[in-house]
Amino acid sequence: MQFDKIDFIIIGAAKSATTWLQTQLQSDPAVYMPDPELHYFSREYGRGEDWYLSQFSEEGAGKIVGEKSNSYLYVPEAAARLHRHLPHVKLIVQLRNPVERAYSDYCMLFRRGEVGGDIGNYLDPSLGENLRFLVAGNFASHLQSYIELYGREALLTLFFEGVAGDPETQMSRIRAHLGLPPRPLAPGGQDKVKDKTVPVVPAGLRKRLAWMKPIARPLRGTTAFRAVRNLIAQEIQYPPLTDELRKRLNDYYGPSIEVLEQMSGQSLSHWYGPVGRSKKDMTGTDTLRRINYQGAGSVI
Repeated sequence: MQFDKIDFIIIGAAKSATTWLQTQLQSDPAVYMPDPELHYFSREYGRGEDWYLSQFSEEGAGKIVGEKSNSYLYVPEAAARLHRHLPHVKLIVQLRNPVERAYSDYCMLFRRGEVGGDIGNYLDPSLGENLRFLVAGNFASHLQSYIELYGREALLTLFFEGVAGDPETQMSRIRAHLGLPPRPLAPGGQDKVKDKTVPVVPAGLRKRLAWMKPIARPLRGTTAFRAVRNLIAQEIQYPPLTDELRKRLNDYYGPSIEVLEQMSGQSLSHWYGPVGRSKKDMTGTDTLRRINYQGAGSVI
């Protein structure tokens, strides 16, 4: 594979149903995408060009070729690196209400046992702007670099609500952007790709049973394996996103959402939520924070 044979990149966002997009595209015989997220232009750039290109098999010959790495959206160096090697590609970004995205990301790591139950330590903006949960959701500033480098026409901006509300139209827009003919959704296209309500084996027990993975791997999918798993899997009780914390997050993301509305030409007023506030109420510290997004506004 050569760089000029790669046609598109899905740049994010994490926890925004981009895996669903990838699954739908991979179901088309005319499209080739490697399964894992490569994160080359963000986290793995030091591995070199040969490593990156080796991740694309010869199966992609003669097909529309792309990859998905959600970290490309928010790692500062990714846009310039990507444009240096792939100035011709078409870009796709699918965004989600940043408050819901942050909470979903937190729940995923909570389910894995990688974060504790004090949700405020991770999602309260007053305690600091961590990259993983909070800064990653400042979509307007992250998209600015891509718009400046690639222009508006190369970037298709989609929203999570499209997958839930009208998945056929969502995929039709992607296929038109990539120059692909219309095609029905793949079987199961209306289903969730991931479901955080599914019972899981507790994180502590998973660690203690890690030595059994090589033994159990050949049994995955069998009736016996499912029966044993169902005996030890538990429904997870996630720490709730309180109204007070949601309000703080709405206030934090408000200026970025306003600029994103201008960038996309779409109203995102529903993102403010029942305990959110009107854009007319963004005064004081919110106005100061908006200064960070003036550059993003300049590309509109």
